Amino acid sequence: MQIAVFGTGRIGQVHARNLARMDGVALSHLVDPVDSPARAMLAETTGARIASPEEVFADPQVAGIVIASSTDSHADLLLAAVAAGKEVFCEKPISLDFATVQRVAAEAEAAGVNVMMGFQRRYDPNFRAVRNRIADGASGSLEQLVMQSRDPSPPPVSYIKTSGGFVRDSAIHDLDQARYMTGEEIARVFALGACKVDPEIGAAGDIDTLAITLITQSGRMIQMSNSRRGPMGYDQRLEAHCAHESLFIDNGPQTDIRIATSAGEMKAPPQDYFIERFARAYADEMVDFVAMIRDGKAPLATIRDGLEAQRLAEAAIVSIKTGQPVDLSPNWQPGAI
Repeated sequence: MQIAVFGTGRIGQVHARNLARMDGVALSHLVDPVDSPARAMLAETTGARIASPEEVFADPQVAGIVIASSTDSHADLLLAAVAAGKEVFCEKPISLDFATVQRVAAEAEAAGVNVMMGFQRRYDPNFRAVRNRIADGASGSLEQLVMQSRDPSPPPVSYIKTSGGFVRDSAIHDLDQARYMTGEEIARVFALGACKVDPEIGAAGDIDTLAITLITQSGRMIQMSNSRRGPMGYDQRLEAHCAHESLFIDNGPQTDIRIATSAGEMKAPPQDYFIERFARAYADEMVDFVAMIRDGKAPLATIRDGLEAQRLAEAAIVSIKTGQPVDLSPNWQPGAI
């Protein structure tokens, strides 16, 4: 099976290398307009050929494409893949413009082309185990969900200016988990955002500190805390409080070694960042993507999940700007503020 990867940056390299290691899969093409040492090295180590988008979409041997390029290219590449009848894996978000997200999702679904979205936490063994235990009824009814996501440090302001904002760029993963863990849609969103970490982020028109409360259609409560800075390092935790038990996902340490002295105990800090923390999840994503192409297996995150997670992100942004909660209908979309 031949698969092409668009984008040879950090996450594109992860997906490309995972595909290149898989039996029965050929990473056939790499597409990136920037002639960088990283692109050349990736092509050399994986055996892929550097190609143009037109070459990939015209090649009948290419069964699927992975879109890990810059966000502003996602929508056009998705539509080109749909027109060419190629299955797609796409990193979030589909677009920074919600109307475009709706249009692309509608066209993909109407054409019957499978699109898998890059919400890797759905493929993390711990997140999946908690979700499955709740869904199976072992924990009793889920009553409260608490999620904490903090990056080790802020990204460069140059990245902030093109990222689409903290909510769309980062918190969208937690918003997706809200739907994934509860198994239902969100009825109300109330968000507060501020710039507490780096004044330059505020000057660039973004926030770096975020708190969101969500209410599901059945009344379950979800609390999110997000920050561009985690003093302890990459901070990724979850608590699910249910009728029969509470479930916890803690930070994954770099090692399991603990050092104890008379002064107390020390243990390793959390894994460096999301690439290391979710390495297993990224590998399992590509396994599922290949299974989607080969066997028609439904992925854990579809283009509809991408659309609905972004609907929540847009509602959170509206709530931050207005200072009011947003009540959602199935067809809610942001208007002029």
